[in-house]
Amino acid sequence: MSVDKRLHERKFVRTFFTTPTAEQGEDDSAKKLRSAIGLRGMQAPDVWVPDNEDATAPNMRDEGAENIADVVAEDGEEFPGEIHPRVVWHRDSPQTRYKCFQHMLEIADPKNGAVENIDGFVIPEVGDLDDWKKADEFMTIVENEYGLEEGSLAMSVIIESGTAELEMGRLRDEIGKPSNNLERMFLLVDGEVDYTKDMRAITPTGALPEWKELRHNTSRAASAAGLIAVDGPFDDIRDVAGYRQRMTENQAMGQLGIWSLTPGQVVEANKAPLPPEKGYWLIDEDGEEVELAAEDGVQQYVGDKISLEADGDEYHLTVGNDTHVLSHEELQTELVDLTAYVPSLDDIVDSMEEFEAAKEAGKGAIAMTRATTVSIDGVEVDISSDRMWDEATYQALQTPITLFQDVYDNRPDQHDDLAELYGEDVVNRANEVGN
Repeated sequence: MSVDKRLHERKFVRTFFTTPTAEQGEDDSAKKLRSAIGLRGMQAPDVWVPDNEDATAPNMRDEGAENIADVVAEDGEEFPGEIHPRVVWHRDSPQTRYKCFQHMLEIADPKNGAVENIDGFVIPEVGDLDDWKKADEFMTIVENEYGLEEGSLAMSVIIESGTAELEMGRLRDEIGKPSNNLERMFLLVDGEVDYTKDMRAITPTGALPEWKELRHNTSRAASAAGLIAVDGPFDDIRDVAGYRQRMTENQAMGQLGIWSLTPGQVVEANKAPLPPEKGYWLIDEDGEEVELAAEDGVQQYVGDKISLEADGDEYHLTVGNDTHVLSHEELQTELVDLTAYVPSLDDIVDSMEEFEAAKEAGKGAIAMTRATTVSIDGVEVDISSDRMWDEATYQALQTPITLFQDVYDNRPDQHDDLAELYGEDVVNRANEVGN
C-alpha cells in the first residue's frame, strides 16, 4: 500500500519547540515544563516537545518522564498545540531502546492522567526502517497495555544518520502494511548536529554544514508519505535575520516547519510562513534581493549598487559593475526582470477571488496585472507585468491560504493575533476563499 494523502488532521506544523523535562538543583525540577505549557498565542508552538533526551541529563530522565506525566496531567488540556514528548532511543543500543519503552509506559499510564493530552512521541537516533518499526511496535504494545486505540499515539522521528536519510525513501511503500502501524507516522525532523557527527563532516570553523540536500530529501520523503517535514535547531538564538533566512530557504522546498529553541524563535517561526500584512517590492541588487521603500505609491531604491541616469531618450542603468544603455521600453523590461512583488494575504485573497469569479463565468484562464512606479536616483519609471492564471496556477498558489486556514482551524488562541495583524475582514475572506 502506498500513501498519497496526509494521515493526520494537521496539514502544517510551523514550530517544534523543545523543553528540558527535569533540571537538577531546582526546587521544582519541572519548572521549565510548567512555564512552557503555559505559553499561548504566537508564543505557543504548534508542536511542543518535552525533551527527555538531549535537553535532559541522563541521571534526570527517569524523573523527567514523571514530570511530563505530572505537568501534562495538570495543564495539558488547556495547551493550544499538540504535545509530543521526545524519549530516548538509539539504533545501536538495546538498553536505550528498553529505557524508551519504560518511559513511554510511565508517560502514557492512564493512572497518571496525562495520556489523554499526549498526541504522540518523538523518536531520535533512528536507523534503518526495521529500527523505526521497533519503535512503532513498542508504541503498539503501550497502546494495548492501556486499552488505547492502536495508532492513536503519533510517532515522529529525527533524521540524524545517513542510514535514516536513505530509509526515508522506503517509507512510502511500508506505511499501511498489515505487519506494522506506521500509519501513526507524523513528522520527519532533521537533526543536523548528530547527522554531521554521523557523516564525519568537517568545516574550517567547526560550524554545521548547511545540509541542503538533507532538508530537501526530508521534505520530499514527507510529501511522498503524507507526512510533515520539520528542519532542525538553529543554535544562534540571537541571529534573528539568519533564522528568518533559514526558514525562507526551507519554505521554498516545502519544509514549512522548523525547530524552535526559545519562545522568541517560536514567535518568528509561527509568523514566517504566513503571508505578510502588506505587500512589498524587491529588487535584485547585483545578486541580492533588497526591499524597495514605498513612498506615496512609488517604490524607492535607496542603495548604492544600482544607479540610473537619464540622457535624452536613453537611460544609463548600472547594476554592480555592469552598465547598460537602454531605451525607455528596454529600461522598463529590464526593471521588470530585476523586480519582484511579495503579495500580502489581502493580495492573495483578491487574486484567488478574481480567478474564482472568472472560472464561475466560464473562463479557464485570465491575466493578472501587477504595476507600480520604481524610482532610482530620482528617475521614475512605470513598470507592469502580466501573469497568466489557470487552474494549475490557482492550485499552486493556494498553499499560503491552506496554511492560513489550517492555522486558524487548529490554533484558536491565535485568532486575536491574526485579526490584529490582517484585520477581521481579510481573515474572514481568507477563511472562505478556496472552499
